Amino acid sequence: MKFIVVANVDQQREIELKTTNPDAEFVFANSFSDCRSISMYEAIFFLSRNFDAAEIASVERPIFINSVIETLEEKGLPKNVSRINGWPGFLQRSTWEIATNDKGIAGQVFKGLGWNIAFVRDEPGLVAARVISMIINEAFFALEEGVSTIDEIDLAMKLGTNYPYGPFEWLDKIGVENIYSLLKRLSIRDKRYLVSRLLEEKYFKLTSL
Repeated sequence: MKFIVVANVDQQREIELKTTNPDAEFVFANSFSDCRSISMYEAIFFLSRNFDAAEIASVERPIFINSVIETLEEKGLPKNVSRINGWPGFLQRSTWEIATNDKGIAGQVFKGLGWNIAFVRDEPGLVAARVISMIINEAFFALEEGVSTIDEIDLAMKLGTNYPYGPFEWLDKIGVENIYSLLKRLSIRDKRYLVSRLLEEKYFKLTSL
């Protein structure tokens, strides 16, 4: 079984670190145009966020796209396309979240890979990214109120909850722009996700450079 993975170097490394069915073979590519003979592959993992929707829509093989914030419904992609979380740190998780319109096709692909999956609703943030984003936001509120320092908050979360990273470590890994964009999107319907002042300042300072 062969699978194409269109990804950057860091994403490729995370995929390579996963325990995979020995019969599965990955072919890595830097862009969709680098892919050849699509029909010979079981599925395509398109982890780059920059792609031509019309180009993807023309492919009949199962496709899994890195789309944490935008939903399948919003993108208007065909039934063979599913959403995953390709943010840094999430690809190496033991279980992947999948938003799909065809659980049968998606299930078959991941059975061949030997990877665990959880089907989730087609909503912005899926599940884990939504939770992590809120934790990061709450950490900024705590920092703003002078509860503790960045290092102490990170340490407390790792020791108290056994998280692999503290909230500010997660932010550095995932990226301020990703977290800010997801929170802004979620806050449209749910005010619990309103972005903290310090996080917003950090985002605008970064994007104004």
